[in-house]
Amino acid sequence: MSRDWDEVLREHGYRITPQRQLVLEAVNSLGHATPEELLAEVQKTAGAVNLSTIYRTLEVLEQVGLVTHAHIGHGAPTYHSVDTDVHIHLVCDTCGQIQSIPAEEASMFVELLRDKAGFETDVAHVSIHGQCATCIGRMKLL
Repeated sequence: MSRDWDEVLREHGYRITPQRQLVLEAVNSLGHATPEELLAEVQKTAGAVNLSTIYRTLEVLEQVGLVTHAHIGHGAPTYHSVDTDVHIHLVCDTCGQIQSIPAEEASMFVELLRDKAGFETDVAHVSIHGQCATCIGRMKLL
């Protein structure tokens, strides 16, 4: 467990509870995960943790800036650690694979939105749906 997490939580008036520690560890080990996926991971160690605990914990962790979320699919948001670089999610609608590319890759598009529409984009929440190279390759073989 990183002391930095403990310090961030304490700065905001929270302490590092076993549940918070388990959720943070699950977020870091899974990379991108829904609350249900985090619950399954946490329950490997602490079977008594329930989904409402996961949601409450994620709310606190996001409020203090340790995790963030993106709406990658039609269901629950997907959470990941803030200590990763800001990135855009590429979601394959065929196999479900999620790839990340640096947010800078969208800089021309972000500038276009700013110049043409006066709109400031939060690319940390962006997900682009389509098909990954592997699935495109499989379709070409058919």
